[in-house]
Amino acid sequence: MSTAMDTESTYSGYSHYSGHSKKAHRQGRDRHKSPRSKDGSRSEKSVTIQTPPAEPLLGNDASRTEEGQDDNWGETTTAITGTSEHSISQEDIARISKDLEDSVGLDCKRYLGLTVAAVLGLLVFLTPIAFILLPQILWRDDLEPCGTVCEGLFISVAFKLLILLIGTWALFFRQPKADIPRVFVFRALLLVLIFLFVFSYWLFYGVRILDSKDTNYQGIVQYAVSLVDALLFIHYLAIVLLELRQLQPMFTVKVVRSTDGESRYYSLGHLSIQRAALVVLENYYRDFPVYNPALLTASKSRAAKHMAGLKVYNVDGNNASGQSRAMIAAAARRRDSSHNELYYEEADHERRVKKRRARLVVAVEEAFTHIKRLQAEEQQKAPGEMMDPREAAQAIFPSMARALQKYLRTTRQQQYHSMESILQHLSFCITNNMTPKAFLERYLSPGPTLQYDRDRWFSKQWTLVSEEAVTSGLQDGIVFVLKCLDFSLVANVKKIPFIKLSEEFIDPKSHKFVLRLQSETSV
Repeated sequence: MSTAMDTESTYSGYSHYSGHSKKAHRQGRDRHKSPRSKDGSRSEKSVTIQTPPAEPLLGNDASRTEEGQDDNWGETTTAITGTSEHSISQEDIARISKDLEDSVGLDCKRYLGLTVAAVLGLLVFLTPIAFILLPQILWRDDLEPCGTVCEGLFISVAFKLLILLIGTWALFFRQPKADIPRVFVFRALLLVLIFLFVFSYWLFYGVRILDSKDTNYQGIVQYAVSLVDALLFIHYLAIVLLELRQLQPMFTVKVVRSTDGESRYYSLGHLSIQRAALVVLENYYRDFPVYNPALLTASKSRAAKHMAGLKVYNVDGNNASGQSRAMIAAAARRRDSSHNELYYEEADHERRVKKRRARLVVAVEEAFTHIKRLQAEEQQKAPGEMMDPREAAQAIFPSMARALQKYLRTTRQQQYHSMESILQHLSFCITNNMTPKAFLERYLSPGPTLQYDRDRWFSKQWTLVSEEAVTSGLQDGIVFVLKCLDFSLVANVKKIPFIKLSEEFIDPKSHKFVLRLQSETSV
């Protein structure tokens, strides 16, 4: 029976998909036939993307009203139809090609930096060993015998190199989290310092030891030990500059999302602007609720409805500026009544959300009552059919699917939850013996961005916009912007003020009190 239902739903979904495809094709053909406007502006092109039924099954058309949507998601399979309007010109194509060239340049720069760092690190670790082995290879017979102290220095060099290798691996050999537009200044300075340091040691070694063929082998080994000690100190300097310096909070950054005004505050230390931007993005994906453009369409549609009700007649031949002023004046006269409409719309929306939420909670609780976890001794005695968590989730999901679909459409979250993701989450909750309230936590309130499918929120490229150089440090009053395709994050930097804390000592013996009696009291 389930196979027949699945087949029937698939045929229904594909018929729905083909109907939308034909309609979209006719609309696209009519739109291409429309002439351009008189002012020479390009007509917008409409691209309709059809998704097959195997993709997320919740409706994704946020512009339709709730009454006009299909509520048969629990019984049949529907397809998503999304419309995106863009106009593409030669300038856009040139910009896209430029972005591709920039991305290739960033990859080359990153691999070049890794190659230089790897070659320099290999040179650093091989230099002390070469200092010790070259005299043994070139003038072994002329060297003085190595005593007990010299042999002890071999052990010292070996363990110090091992410690340096582990510290270098822990500090530098990490998976890169992002590509920054400019070079990391402190890391570049450390690489230059190490190169100059090793070069000076090789220069001294070549002039004073190789040319003269020094026979004091213990002194040569001691020279190699001093090099390893200096490298350990440079590694300590790298820890201070790259890790410890930024730990103390010095600035407060307010991050505001440009579309809906969602904001957060973060405390940062001494960082450059580009590294501060990376910290902001890492915290954004964790702290900010997911960006939902469907929530912004309500205010735009309401404003368009108010402006659509205004009609301006050009009787005496006034220009377009006069018409615009007349429309603005008429909109201002209607402003007094618009707030009442907004109030009643929001009240009605809250009432519908509470109603759908109550239905969803009841449906999920009833569905979870049909699931019982079998213990190890009960699994052998159970006469009925046993199911794994995935099968159990598929069995109870139809009873809650309709209520969940209506709630997600009412709260405009349907584009972030596919049926497959809901089934996976339900299976996860059943596996870990979680309650219905724990299952609904993801859907009753918008969660952080990382909670959702990566393909639905992740922006592959961010653009950092700043009036100051991105390699310069944070300062009071600096503003930088992080832009992606749909919105931007505006960061405003404020310095934490200097706090002067004084001390006042109170003698514990000074806490003495008396009882003040009055004639009117009953004490």
